[in-house]
Amino acid sequence: MNLFYAPELSTQMSLYNFNKEESRHIIKALRQKKGDILFLTNGKGDWFEAEIILDDPKKTTVKILKHEAKSKRPFRLHVAIAPTKRNERLEWFLEKATEIGIDEITPLLCRFSERKKINKERYERILIAAMKQSLQVYKPKLNDLITFKDFITQKHLENEKLVAYCKAEVDLNTQIKPARDLLIMIGPEGGFSQEEIVFAKDSGFVPVKLSENRLRTETAGLISVVTAQLMNNFH
Repeated sequence: MNLFYAPELSTQMSLYNFNKEESRHIIKALRQKKGDILFLTNGKGDWFEAEIILDDPKKTTVKILKHEAKSKRPFRLHVAIAPTKRNERLEWFLEKATEIGIDEITPLLCRFSERKKINKERYERILIAAMKQSLQVYKPKLNDLITFKDFITQKHLENEKLVAYCKAEVDLNTQIKPARDLLIMIGPEGGFSQEEIVFAKDSGFVPVKLSENRLRTETAGLISVVTAQLMNNFH
């Protein structure tokens, strides 16, 4: 089964026109034709079944046959993570976190960050591809790169606010409560500075330990996602 991303598609629409790139992929690469059935999502929780009525590789048109609104998980997961020095490592995290299940990602610029710029457009494409591959109907929200201080001073509505810290005495899994929204910050390769940890604690974040081992940034991020899902699924 292939799932197609149609961000402009709403429940009020009876027809939908794919753009030139997606139309070419559907008709030329996948060899779909008039009368074939496709499955679409707008990335906002809606699942559509549609029939191709115009198999034009420049503008494929489908007729919406069915719609189903998919319910969300009982909790939101937001990971703020410092981009890695090697870009492909963060891209790996974005892909795998989306496949497993994440709601929001904020790239974080910290004191010891080695990567200070991101390609948000490329990251968005990775999220969309992972969403489609894993047959999910909610696209994670990707925020702009933001400094640690600016992020900390924002108002965060999550129930649990955690910061990954290798010297923390509290384990991550003990701080995750079922069906409660979770925000966790993951630092760069050099970790958070001591000043950042103090600032985070003063702002209501609880330092947590992810493992007895020293982890790469992207590994720490993925452990956070997996642990959050497991702790919720087991309750």
